[in-house]
Amino acid sequence: MCRETKREPAWVAAIRLAMLEGRVTTEGVIEEANLVAGRERTVRDVLSTMDDRGILVAHSEDAYVPGPTLLESDRFDLDFENASDGGAHRWKSAV
Repeated sequence: MCRETKREPAWVAAIRLAMLEGRVTTEGVIEEANLVAGRERTVRDVLSTMDDRGILVAHSEDAYVPGPTLLESDRFDLDFENASDGGAHRWKSAV
């Protein structure tokens, strides 16, 4: 998040909405990320790219739902036992 403007990248807001609400729209991302007006085209491009990569899946003309890449990520089975005190290293190590 940018401290000066209190804004975050559109993709971060989109993932948060997908995980918390189960549905993502352009307007929702703009509001969640605290973006300035006029960023609709940029947000639509971001959501379309996320759809291409399987992170989100288009549900209707301007609504997306969590895609297989997001749903199959390791975020649902987190291991906090080895988390560092100052970091967010939550995934199980392969080693």
